[in-house]
Amino acid sequence: MNDTVFPLEPTAAQAQAAIKDEFSFFSDWSERYQYLIDLGRKLPPFPEAFKTEEHRLLGCQSMVWIVPQGHAGKLDFQAVSDSAIVSGLIYLALRVYSGRPADEILATEPDYIADIGLAKHLSPTRSNGLAALLAFIRQTAKAQQA
Repeated sequence: MNDTVFPLEPTAAQAQAAIKDEFSFFSDWSERYQYLIDLGRKLPPFPEAFKTEEHRLLGCQSMVWIVPQGHAGKLDFQAVSDSAIVSGLIYLALRVYSGRPADEILATEPDYIADIGLAKHLSPTRSNGLAALLAFIRQTAKAQQA
């Protein structure tokens, strides 16, 4: 499971700034949704063997599987969804949080969501799914700190 492409930036804060900059290039939400779909296609391949109930993220209307790996010093996440837009949301979350120490994960609020206007443009079910994904990442980081 070492096919991760993350982190792309040295810190979570820099990842959030890069996301904000990238989304500022698009003038409307149809372009932003298309960009999200394109980002989702960049997720590393997810092994079929991991698409089990054990790795399924509950709280999402779409099917989402996530597998954490690592330790408090560096946590990697690999995830995938059967939904193109949700895969893009996963890509953004992993870009900010995957490959980071648990302390940095817990110290980083997902400001990129508000910064790019995502919160206003997601359906309630996608918002709930994104919240579940972010909660899973935080819970994993907390568990590694213990």
